[in-house]
Amino acid sequence: MVETAEMRQQFGRDVFDYQQLTACLSHLRKPRDRIHKLLAKGDIVRIRKGLYTFGRMYRRESLSLEVLANLIHGPSYISLDYALSCHGLIPERVSTVTSVALGRSRQFDTPLGTFTYQSLSLPRYALGADLVESSAGCFLIACAEKALADKVWTDKRFSGASRSDFRPYLEEDLRIDPADLARLDRSRFQIIQQAYRSKKIGNLFRFLASLGEPSHA
Repeated sequence: MVETAEMRQQFGRDVFDYQQLTACLSHLRKPRDRIHKLLAKGDIVRIRKGLYTFGRMYRRESLSLEVLANLIHGPSYISLDYALSCHGLIPERVSTVTSVALGRSRQFDTPLGTFTYQSLSLPRYALGADLVESSAGCFLIACAEKALADKVWTDKRFSGASRSDFRPYLEEDLRIDPADLARLDRSRFQIIQQAYRSKKIGNLFRFLASLGEPSHA
């Protein structure tokens, strides 16, 4: 019988899929029974169907929620509130890991936290993600400009019908510091808003572009 410690030696990462798990147990007559026992003992934890991690005592390092977000559902990358918090644009600490994805919107409530995925069309999804390397692995996260565009686009409570609507929304509702808004990359945002082909995101771009203009009060 393969013990959990032996399995731990065979896997390079703390997170693994069903195919890796069954391959490790392929010599057993009933590998599924063994998987059920490992789950019951807490030696392994089911994150979602087909994706697992070792129990806490067998993990080699802390799990990266960002890496997990990319693995749980895809193609996807982290964006919206979680990315805005990572970039220091909003002051709140965000517990739900928010992402954008192709396909339908999804939510996964896992033993490790809640992960949500907002659906975007391919042209809107394809731009604005950066690859970040960490000790736990690589993950994709929206740049600050894309995270903001995604947030504005998916917030159905806010119409963004005119440029003047954006100052109270961004500075009061989202509590983004005006100085941080002024530091966003206008060239990058222009490319993103062109891919969106949306009046709402176009108005956001025009508001951001106006931040460097002199006041005519």
